[in-house]
Amino acid sequence: MRFALLGPLEVTLHGQRIALGSIKQRLLLATLLSRPSETVPTGVLVAALWGEDPPASAAANLRTYARGLRGALGGDGSWTGMPHTRGGYLLRVPPGGTDVERFDEAAFRGRRALAADDPALACEELSRALAVWRGRVLEGLSLPEVLEPWATGLEERRCHTEEDYAQALLAEGDLSQAVLRMRRLVASHPLRQRAWGHLMLGLYRVGDVGGALEAYRKVRDALVRETGLEPGPELTRLHGDILKQRSTTAAGDSPPPPPRPRQLPLITPDFVGRDEAVAVLDSGLRPTDDQAARAAGVVITAISGMAGVGKTTLALHWAHRVADRFPDGQLHVDLRGYDESGVVSAADALQGFVQALGVPQARIPSGTQARAGLFRSLLASRRMLLVLDNARDSAHVRPLLPGAGSSVVVVTSRDRLQGLVTSEGARSLTLDVLSAQESARMLARRLGPRVEAEPDAAADIVALTGRLPLALAVVAARVANHPSFPLHSFAAELRPTGALLDVLEDGDAQRVLSWSYLALSEEAARLFRLLGLHPGPDLTLDAAAALAGAPVHSVRPLLRELTRLHLLTEHLPSRYLFHDLLRTYAAALVLSTEPSSGVFQARERFYDHCLHRAHAAAVLVQPQWPAVVPVPPLPSNSGDCARDAEAALVWFADERQVLLRTVAQAAACGFETYSWQLAWALTAYLAPLGLWQDQRTVQETAVAAAERSGDEVGEAMACRLLARADARLGALDSAERLLRRALELYERLDERTGQAQTLHNYVELCYMSGRLAEALEHGREALRLHGLSGNRDGEARTLNAMGWLHAAAGDYPAAIDHCTRALERQRQAGDRNGQAATLDSLGFAYHHLAQYDRAVDSYEEAIGLFRSSADRYHEAETLVRLGDTLMVTGRTAEAEEVWERAAAMFDALWDPEANAVRERLAGLREGGRGE
Repeated sequence: MRFALLGPLEVTLHGQRIALGSIKQRLLLATLLSRPSETVPTGVLVAALWGEDPPASAAANLRTYARGLRGALGGDGSWTGMPHTRGGYLLRVPPGGTDVERFDEAAFRGRRALAADDPALACEELSRALAVWRGRVLEGLSLPEVLEPWATGLEERRCHTEEDYAQALLAEGDLSQAVLRMRRLVASHPLRQRAWGHLMLGLYRVGDVGGALEAYRKVRDALVRETGLEPGPELTRLHGDILKQRSTTAAGDSPPPPPRPRQLPLITPDFVGRDEAVAVLDSGLRPTDDQAARAAGVVITAISGMAGVGKTTLALHWAHRVADRFPDGQLHVDLRGYDESGVVSAADALQGFVQALGVPQARIPSGTQARAGLFRSLLASRRMLLVLDNARDSAHVRPLLPGAGSSVVVVTSRDRLQGLVTSEGARSLTLDVLSAQESARMLARRLGPRVEAEPDAAADIVALTGRLPLALAVVAARVANHPSFPLHSFAAELRPTGALLDVLEDGDAQRVLSWSYLALSEEAARLFRLLGLHPGPDLTLDAAAALAGAPVHSVRPLLRELTRLHLLTEHLPSRYLFHDLLRTYAAALVLSTEPSSGVFQARERFYDHCLHRAHAAAVLVQPQWPAVVPVPPLPSNSGDCARDAEAALVWFADERQVLLRTVAQAAACGFETYSWQLAWALTAYLAPLGLWQDQRTVQETAVAAAERSGDEVGEAMACRLLARADARLGALDSAERLLRRALELYERLDERTGQAQTLHNYVELCYMSGRLAEALEHGREALRLHGLSGNRDGEARTLNAMGWLHAAAGDYPAAIDHCTRALERQRQAGDRNGQAATLDSLGFAYHHLAQYDRAVDSYEEAIGLFRSSADRYHEAETLVRLGDTLMVTGRTAEAEEVWERAAAMFDALWDPEANAVRERLAGLREGGRGE
């Protein structure tokens, strides 16, 4: 049976078209085919058939349409290709059974040929892929809203394949066909710059220079009109080449250049003076004659000075001025070295840097030294500018320094960084306060003619603020907010404060900062105080609303007021930063002015906000995990939570640093239950990414918090999750001690699910320790407990784990028995990733029993499921094992093809396993067998 969706919906059996019945039955079939061989939830099917307003009889009507569709497809009631599963319906589709799959496979082969510089084969395969399309997706059916994203994705893949085909045609010299196809494509998709580039190139190569230039004019007009943006650099370069009659290549022909990060934050327009300091920084760009005789090396300048003296402003102003001298980009990080709520570790800073340089998250090593080594390797051949802001000391910043190359590093710190000067040869630049003339110029930039009108009062303000840039900025904001007040009134109010430098040295910033604070409206001033309770490093609008106990729409203008007066910085869209002095000031204000009950309630609202959003995201990311029952949400808790797994992952990535700090702060402030429950939710994100050190940190806090509050449920959960982190970090003895404690607590609580989960983790620990017999014993007990508690998802995962243990011990029939039972449960539950892992285990066992056809079938199904759940790493692993089986059966060409795919995937993930796969390929091509 074959299903066609790329055009009118059709089903054929032995070449004969099948009548599909009513529109509702056709919509039901289309929705099932959007997720072939997967359970489609009943809610999705109802939405597809009736939209947002289904009838009361929708469930019964759905069953009727399902019976009718089964009859149309299967002919009688014995057909099992469309079973009703738990939660929905499933349509079993054989491999290659849909035109979508055939299109994707041919397009993949064509892109591979194009990458291998074989345009003739690429043309053949891409033409075959596009020939599958007979019209619009599901043409003739009114697409329901739930299918629109799927259909849009298919159309995008078609357009991309059309562009690939045009690139291959251009390479083969079939210019007229390329021009014809690209004209059609841009007519329906006028903003696709790659298609316009191919059209321009084709027209130019056939001699129609005017037509090529007219095409550029049209795409530019369309882009400016629809998006407000000019054409991208590739299209602009192609246009320039055509104008100058230079040799041209297609837009998109070359591989994308390496990432060139541009991370420098926005600078303020009122920078003044600092001529000598700028000259010192400039000298690092121009080596002396003696240095010019040597290979260019890394230049490090350490800018030190007191808080608020303008170290960051100087560094960023200079960095923006010379940014064009660094063709490979600029990196920036605020290390928050003196932030009481926690510094940014070198490991976290390195993670951000290597991600910016193109390393995928999954391939970033966990240790600081390993990340530093990777970072140094990436910078060895680059010329980049690094701004390492607010370092605590030399040790803090040392792992972030390049080891070789011609990059320039600027470090700012309150510390003199003498260690960098002594050991790394850094140049020391100590920054003092502004001169009187520079300070007056800074005030004039901010206040305009008012300074000229009252020069004596302006001079008094300069003197009374100690010429400290931060203090000048705060006072200037206060003055600007009262344009009718004379300057001398502000000078008179400042006079009793004495020397500002002494005030700041004593840690009493209130007299400096109070003017900006007093300029706030009453509501904004209260918000400023409450934001001092936030753990940092930055905060969102929703978090501010939670602390204030107010709706988002009323908090947004207050945040604008705070940013206008420079009490808060919007460093990313809707994400706000405190300067460390301002955070300290706000924290002191809230504790001294707010009643203790108000502080307690604000903290509780914030922790409640974090917990319930994190809990909802955790359930989406790890739907098979038995979820903790969170503290009931407060009545004030409102706002959107993530709605799908992808959104949940994005939310966790944005909030990870805030949540790490919040777990610790909640525990320290007496909110132990919020602390351990938030740690559980955060671990749902940390564990799949292998962020074991972070998991260890939060679970250590959670264990202590639960112990302190006498919460045995929380302690048991935290002990179990801490044990898993310890095991992955190699602390097996500690992990075993924690698992025993978790078991003891769960047994005391008579909590079978928790006991079973802990024993499942014990299976993994024993396997890592080489204790297979003990691992199997724990697995059997975990199965028994899962059965008693009715946790079929947990039962399936443990069955697969035991199957793998049996396979590791060489008992392949037992492995198959366990994994087959696991797979049945996972299919019923719709656990795609779990099915893929179990099928991989089955393939391994069948291979070693010489049942190679069954091994191939298992591996291929696993690969499809891994792909559908975007698990590229395990898809690549299974491809390697599939290649091993194909080699044994003599199917060497197919083995070579799947190993090439695996190597490409590992390369994309920056995984060293790619080298092992290439060794297999080399052995195959030399007539040997990959091992």
